[in-house]
Amino acid sequence: PKSVTIPSPIMYHNLISEVHCEDFVNTTQLSELDLNSNRITKLDGCVFENLNDLKVLDLSHNKLFTVGETFRSGLQKLEFLDLSKKILSIVKKGQFQGLHSLKSLNVLSGQIWRVREMAFWGLENLESLILSLPLYYETSFSELQNLENLTISFKVLSSFRSPHPNRYKDFFYLSSLKRFTVICESDHTSFPLDVPSEMFQAMKHLEDFTAVNIYISAPHVDTFQFNPQIKHLTIKNTDLSDLDPELFPIPNLQVLDLSNSNLKSLDFLMQANLSFLPALTYLDLDNNPFTCDCTNASFIECVKSNKQTQVVNAHQYTCSFPVTEQGNMLLDFDIHACWMDTIFLFFISSMCVVLLTLLTSFIYHFLRWQLVYAFQLLQAFIYDSMKRKRGAPHHYDAFISYNVRDEDWVYREILPVLEGEQGWRLCLHHRDFQPGKPIIENITDAIYSSRKTICVISGSYLQSEWCSREIQMASFRLFDEKDVLILLFPEKIPARQLSPYYRMRKLVKKRTYLSWPQAGQHPGVFWQNVRRALETRNENPELLRGPAGC
Repeated sequence: PKSVTIPSPIMYHNLISEVHCEDFVNTTQLSELDLNSNRITKLDGCVFENLNDLKVLDLSHNKLFTVGETFRSGLQKLEFLDLSKKILSIVKKGQFQGLHSLKSLNVLSGQIWRVREMAFWGLENLESLILSLPLYYETSFSELQNLENLTISFKVLSSFRSPHPNRYKDFFYLSSLKRFTVICESDHTSFPLDVPSEMFQAMKHLEDFTAVNIYISAPHVDTFQFNPQIKHLTIKNTDLSDLDPELFPIPNLQVLDLSNSNLKSLDFLMQANLSFLPALTYLDLDNNPFTCDCTNASFIECVKSNKQTQVVNAHQYTCSFPVTEQGNMLLDFDIHACWMDTIFLFFISSMCVVLLTLLTSFIYHFLRWQLVYAFQLLQAFIYDSMKRKRGAPHHYDAFISYNVRDEDWVYREILPVLEGEQGWRLCLHHRDFQPGKPIIENITDAIYSSRKTICVISGSYLQSEWCSREIQMASFRLFDEKDVLILLFPEKIPARQLSPYYRMRKLVKKRTYLSWPQAGQHPGVFWQNVRRALETRNENPELLRGPAGC
C-alpha cells in the first residue's frame, strides 16, 4: 500500500472506542492527531509506532485507565501530548521515557490516585507540565531541568493518606520555572497545604504564581523574597484576613488577584503603599466581605483617583459589614467624614505641638532660673533630710557667701577677727571647695556642712547669679532652723536699691542684719554682735534692725 500524508485528520467527537496498530500504518507523515472526546478505553503499545513525524497528539476526554507501554518508545518527534480529562488512575515509572522531544504534557485527571517515583524520567526537554497529584505522591521533578510552566492540581481522595514529609523537596530543582500554578480541588480546612517560602528559593526566574484554595492563612512575609521577577500573582479561595503588608513590595508585579480571600479591610494595601508596586496595572479583589468604614477610606480614594491601576469590577464591590451598610456599594461609602476626623486629629496634634513649643520657649526664656531654683531647693531638701537623718556633725561654724569683688574686704576685715581672734572655723570658696566637683554641689555641701551662713551683702553681691543662688539655698534652711542666716552689709545700700530684689528685701525685713558703715568708730561692737550671732540659737533683739523703708 502507498503511504498517504494527512497533516491533521478530523477524528475528534467520533465515538471511537478502539484504536488498533494497523489504523495508522499508512499515515507515517502525520504531524497532528486529534482524538479528543471519544470513547477510547485502552491503547496498544504499537498503535503510534509508525507516526515518526507526529508532533501533536490529543487524547483528552477519553476513558483511558492506563496508557500501558504506548509512550515508552517511538514518537521521537512528539512535542505536545494531551492526556487530560480521562479516567487515568496511575502514572508509572518511566511511562513517558520514549518522548525525548516532548515539550508539553497534560496529565490532568481527577481520578489519579498514585504517581510513581521517576514517572517523568526521560522528559529532559519538557517545558510545560499540567498534572493531577494526590496528596501523597512519589514522583521526582529533578530531571525536568528545562521546565518553565508547571500546573499541579491536588485532590483529597476518599482514601486519604497524609502527604509525604518531603513532598516539597522535589520542587527545589526547578530553577528554570517561570509559571507555577497550584490548585486544590477539595476542602482541606483540616489539613494545611501552605506552600513554604523555601520552595521558591530555586525559582529565580518565576514570573507567574497562582495558588487556588491552597493557603489556610496568609503567606509568610518572606515567601517571595527570592522572586523579584514576579509579574502575576494570584492567591484566591483562601483566608487572607491576616495578610501582612510586608509581603510587598514586589517591584515588577503587574497583576494581583486576591479574589474570594475573606478580605474585610484593604488597609494592608495602603500600608504596603502602592508606590511600592510601581508596575501594578490590574487588581482583582472580587467576592470579598468588605467592611464599609474608615479603615477602607484610603483605598476607596485611591480607586477613584488612581489612573494607572485598574481595580476590576470595583463599582460592583458591596459592603458586608457593618450591618447598617450591608448591600451598599463600597465606592458609595462617604469618606469625607473620615477625612474630617483625620483632619481634626491632625489639627489637634499640630496645635499641641505648637503650644508645647511655645510653652517650652516661654519657660526657657522667662522661667528657666525659677525651675533651676526649684530643682536646687529639692536637692537641698533631700540633702538636708539625709544629713539630719544620719545626724552628721557640722564641719564649719560658718560659710562665708560673698562676691569676688568683696574678697578684699573679707580677707582684710572678717578673717583676721573671726578666725584669728575669735577662733571660728570658716568655709570659703577658694580654700574649701572641692576641685572638680560641680559648683552647685560645692555650695550645697558648704551650706549644710556649716552651722551658719554669713552673707556679705553688697551691690555686686545683689547682681551676682551665683551669690543669689547661695542665699536662696541658705534661706531654705530657715524652714527648719531659725537662726542659720547672718546678713552683713559692708556698704550702705539704700532701700530703693533693694526694691528689685524681692527675696532680699523680705529677708532684711524679717532677719537681724549687721551694717559695717553703721558701726562707725566702734568696730569692736560690730564683731561682738557677729560673735553673739554665731553663738546664739535665737535672734538677738538687741542687734541693729533694718533701715527705714526696708
